[in-house]
Amino acid sequence: MRPLLLLPFAFCQCATAGSKAALDEPADTTVDWCGWLSDEPGLLYNNKDNPWIQQLSIGGRFHYQAAYVDGNDVRGRNFTDTYSEVRRFRLESEWDFLRYFSSEINVNLVDDRRFRTADSDDLDWGYDSFDELSLSFDLDKALNDTFGDRPLDKIELSYGRTKLKVGAEAHQSSREIHTIERSDISDKIGGDENRTTGARLTLGEGDWDLTLGLISGEIDEEALAGWSAGQAFYGSLEWEPNKHFRVIYDHVHNNPQGDEDALGYSWVGSLSAVYETPRWGVMANGVYGDNGSQSDPSLEGEFWGVVVMPWTWLVEDRLQAVVRYQYQGASEAEGIRVASRYSRAYHDDLLVDDDGGYGDSQHSIYAGLNYHICGDNLKLMGGVEFSELQTRTGSLSTWSYMAGVRSYF
Repeated sequence: MRPLLLLPFAFCQCATAGSKAALDEPADTTVDWCGWLSDEPGLLYNNKDNPWIQQLSIGGRFHYQAAYVDGNDVRGRNFTDTYSEVRRFRLESEWDFLRYFSSEINVNLVDDRRFRTADSDDLDWGYDSFDELSLSFDLDKALNDTFGDRPLDKIELSYGRTKLKVGAEAHQSSREIHTIERSDISDKIGGDENRTTGARLTLGEGDWDLTLGLISGEIDEEALAGWSAGQAFYGSLEWEPNKHFRVIYDHVHNNPQGDEDALGYSWVGSLSAVYETPRWGVMANGVYGDNGSQSDPSLEGEFWGVVVMPWTWLVEDRLQAVVRYQYQGASEAEGIRVASRYSRAYHDDLLVDDDGGYGDSQHSIYAGLNYHICGDNLKLMGGVEFSELQTRTGSLSTWSYMAGVRSYF
């Protein structure tokens, strides 16, 4: 028999043997959930050649946390409280269309006020407000397509409701922060309404990025605000000479008009530096500002603060340890305030006096562990924080023991 005539017979034998081996071995049905979660599962459409819609993606984030607080109020009265909170539940979407435009629409789907009130059922699911609602135009790409030249690496115009990024902690998304809550000084300089409406121009060239913004002082807790309550000027300059190190300077100058003020201060400057390697990192942030004109003179005057936060990986890409020290001070008796979570949250003991959380000096230190199940896409967080605030009438000191789960796609 010729060799060519043996080929079909040999193929059949090999196929039969392979099929038998396949039957003998169980099929691998393991699902790589982490790989799926981190591999853009919400990408619904992507076609750069389509002149109308180039990309459409959806995403979401779910953040839950609980806390136990043991403290002494300004009159020395001991108190303990427990809190359980759906911190964030959002549906997010991004659109790229008409070649140069993009839109970000994020919707908050929960309103959990149980840490603020005595009502343990004060938890509402469903549409609450827009987290971000913005439209951007890639001017650099449009100029390049029109004239065949790119004057800068990046020129982008945007308008809408977005987060006011002041301070290093605010420049990091809640999906990726190393602590369960940002520091109190970060909460202050982010503004009383940290989702503000405004126009921004971002320029980028080489190691440098510059963002200039005009921000509305009007308060709108749901969507886009108008321009009937003054405005603020925002600037952010970032230098990143390499992948390990970056320096950021943020500045806000506020000109409120009337009774509304989305920010709650006159001006602030923030200088921060971040150094990060695959094994460890550290962030340092200095803040100085002025509260401006307030309803009570004790709320006015200058304020300042410093945050230092180092972290390291105890187990590579799995277990992370973080420590954060914060100090903030003020020239007036009530020039600073602790954040609402959790020192001045609702107290079961109605006789507890936290003096509204206002004071002129505060120290806090946080230590925590983060276990990354699927990177930042799914992680467990735990931390303990000690805070001491000097108020007009005494010292408010608390130990807060916190745990949380963070997930997003």
